[in-house]
Amino acid sequence: MAIRILERHLQGVVVLETKAFEDSRGFFMEVFRADHFEALGLPSAFVQDNHSRSSQGVVRGLHFQWKPPMGKLMRATFGEAFAVAVDVRKGSPTLGQWFGTVISADNKRQVWAPAGFARGFCVLSDFADIQYKCTGTYNPEGESAIRWDDPALGIQWPVQKPRLSEKDRTAHALKDWVSSPNSDFLRYMPNEG
Repeated sequence: MAIRILERHLQGVVVLETKAFEDSRGFFMEVFRADHFEALGLPSAFVQDNHSRSSQGVVRGLHFQWKPPMGKLMRATFGEAFAVAVDVRKGSPTLGQWFGTVISADNKRQVWAPAGFARGFCVLSDFADIQYKCTGTYNPEGESAIRWDDPALGIQWPVQKPRLSEKDRTAHALKDWVSSPNSDFLRYMPNEG
């Protein structure tokens, strides 16, 4: 297979490595193939593709959606970013723990974070294009965000003073999410991960 699992984290987050076929003209690679994802035990029913461009020092996140629950497969198609996933599943043994890794156009890695994980990234290069496949369609009434700098998380971001949207600047703390009734939509199930 041209796609393989490189690492697993937090009972659900997966880092994928994609084989590129390179020659003097450039490269070709399969970044998604339903039968390969199914063979790896990953979802293959993606219903929405998103693409964002951000400049250096921008932090987007930590975003998640509970209605419908949404998992995301993220990759950088230009530039480099530090991608983060935080477990926000109520009752999870890894609730509030985070994983971060560099994704770039050069390393061609992808990060899968299922529903129940807040996701975000920080742009390390002059700018970066991040593309992500989603398992749910966007619903502004069923989404939320955790503060990028919530001290309860202790994420080691590679930036001190990021550029943030108003939504991200005013996001909630993890403890506020866990105590909200909506957190019941993203409960940890012992057989997952």
